[in-house]
Amino acid sequence: MTDAPFDNDRGSVTLPATAAETSPDRPWPVRHLSPKIRDFVARLPEVWVEGQVLNVKRWKHMVFLTLRDTDEQMSLKVTVPASEVDALGGTLADGSRVVIHAKPSWWMKNGDLQMVGDAMRAVGLGDLLARLEALKDALAREGLFDADRKRDLPLVPRVVGLVCANQGDAEHDVVENAQRRWPTVRFEIRRVTVQGARCVPETTAAIRELDAHPDVDVIVVARGGGSFEDLLPFSDEELVRVAAAAVTPLVSAIGHEKDSPILDLVADYRASTPTDAGKRIVPDAAIERETIATLRADAARATTALVDRERAGLAQFRSRPVLAHPQRMLDPFVDQLGRAHDAAGRGLVAILTAADAAARELAARLTGLSPQGTLDRGYAVARTADGAVVRDASTLTPGQALHLRFAAGTADAEVTSASA
Repeated sequence: MTDAPFDNDRGSVTLPATAAETSPDRPWPVRHLSPKIRDFVARLPEVWVEGQVLNVKRWKHMVFLTLRDTDEQMSLKVTVPASEVDALGGTLADGSRVVIHAKPSWWMKNGDLQMVGDAMRAVGLGDLLARLEALKDALAREGLFDADRKRDLPLVPRVVGLVCANQGDAEHDVVENAQRRWPTVRFEIRRVTVQGARCVPETTAAIRELDAHPDVDVIVVARGGGSFEDLLPFSDEELVRVAAAAVTPLVSAIGHEKDSPILDLVADYRASTPTDAGKRIVPDAAIERETIATLRADAARATTALVDRERAGLAQFRSRPVLAHPQRMLDPFVDQLGRAHDAAGRGLVAILTAADAAARELAARLTGLSPQGTLDRGYAVARTADGAVVRDASTLTPGQALHLRFAAGTADAEVTSASA
């Protein structure tokens, strides 16, 4: 499209050739921009798009509706031929899931982007089930349903995180039944939209928030049943993966016994109803008290029986002769000890007598060999003045002084004569 050299409203002012050349002083008028958007959108390809139908209005041969995303809060305005709607064979009601073949179109007058459809298909139950089965197979291959990754629920949780509807019986059923069994249990409640486009983002955000809460020991996601279409958000892949990644044990109480969204498969415990969840997350205080009383009684009986058994065994041991009169064990050894004592006495006397005799003999021999013994027999020992013992008389000279030692006493003498 070629830009006109002049703007009729601005006289001879030339419009910018491109959007990058526009400025506060040289803007494009709406009538100039809208055709450009129309031409750009017209180059977009046709596409098959899926969503939920809302605000269906029929005017002559055309049907106007809003196509809303099933997970996110997004929507598109769509027009389709009335013949395509009639070909579905039923009334197109709000909430129906359809697939529409359409091409984007820009309405220049009011600046709306719409999808102009030329074909429509209803998303049947079989299609949805097939998609769910394919998702289940993919998640199962990843191991998200494996039993070994299931975590045990805490015996007595400090705080229970509850994700439930803004209005409904699920919250009452969980809280009432849990507090009836364990009155002191506390709840951290996050109320969300439990069906429709807002369900997935609100529920995933609530699970993440409760999983990060330091006091929450278990998370319960409760809804309380519904139609197959109403429960589809709880089979959404994003929601299921968030639940599987949660560190806190998670209980799924979405439907009734016959309902089975994929969230049930990744949860650590699948409760058949919200009431069942309330009974499962906490123990029954009355039953626990009875159990404790029974265990205490069993322990008392076991202790009494053990003491009685040990007492009887002790009495039996004490009644044995060896324990009743333990001194009898020593009787055989008393005589033996007496004999050993006498033998030891006799042996000691004999040893001492022999030793005394030997000592006397040695003393006599020693006395006989000692110089004193010789002196006692009448001999004397003569020594010169320098202390030498005189053994040979020829060594003496007349007048030499001698010192004599007798058996008793000493005397000094002088040599008058000496002969050999």
